[in-house]
Parts: sequence; C-alpha cells; structure tokens
Amino acid sequence: MNRKTSQSVRVLHRYLGFFLAGIMAVYALSGIVLIFRKTDFLKQEVKYEKQLEQGITAEKLGEALDMSRIEPVMDGNFLRFENGAYDSSTGLATYTKKELPIILSKMTHLHKSTTNDPLYWLNIFFGFSLLFFVISSFWMFLPNTTIFRKGLYFTAAGVALTLVLLFI
Repeated sequence: MNRKTSQSVRVLHRYLGFFLAGIMAVYALSGIVLIFRKTDFLKQEVKYEKQLEQGITAEKLGEALDMSRIEPVMDGNFLRFENGAYDSSTGLATYTKKELPIILSKMTHLHKSTTNDPLYWLNIFFGFSLLFFVISSFWMFLPNTTIFRKGLYFTAAGVALTLVLLFI
C-alpha cells in the first residue's frame, strides 16, 4: 500500500474513532448491564394497572399483558399470578414488574435492536465501523517493525482466547 493511502486510512481511523467514542461508551455500558439481565441488578419495581377485556382466560392473560411465562391461578373472580392479579369481572389487571431505569432501558434497547426497529441502521453502521477499526489498525505501524509483529501476536492471542471461550 502506498504512503498516501496509508496516511488516509490512519486519518479516517482517527476521526471515525473520535466520532464513535460516545456510541462505544453506550454500547460498553449497555453490554455490561445486559450481562445481568436475568437478575434484579439495577432494576426498580414499577406498578402497573391495565384495563383489559372482561373474562380473559388464564391462557390468554400473559399475551394480553405482554408478559411471558406467567402461570395464573383462578381465585374467585381473580386470576392471580406471581406479581399481580387480574379481576375477570372488571377487566382490571394490577401487577408489578422489575425494570431498568429509563436511560439504561433505552441503552439496552439500542444494543438489542432488530430490523423491526429504526435503530438497527445505527447498529449496522457501528458494526461496519468496528470492522473498519480492526482492519485499519494494521495501518498504524509499518509492517517491517517490531511493534507491528508484536501486534500480530496480540491479535492472534485475542482470536485464540475468543475461540477458547466460545467453545468451553
């Protein structure tokens, strides 16, 4: 690769890095929070009252409340479940959920967005930017230098560690 192209890649790497620093911080924090998603770490209890149709069956209650894995038990006019109850005569459901504070909830939503969400374009851009960082980092040092060769050893070690962790 010629010197001009190498210099251009380095400049692009530098300024794209500065541009993405904030996004990387958000992804790093939301990734750490997502590790604890099956625990109550940082979650707050939020109380809900939701008016539903009257007479919903136990099988349909979870879907109506947008809650998975609930097991309601009939108790008179009430369907009771772990964190709440549904009054089949009035249609009123009262329940509590443990949720992340709004800013952490938004951050983790960004981290988990799918093609059904407009945020997925940001995730695609971010993914390709990270891939560019991986490739362009090899233009930071001349190939015949000791630091470049050591960098290749560290790269190989990083790939090896990742593969080991994936398969244990």
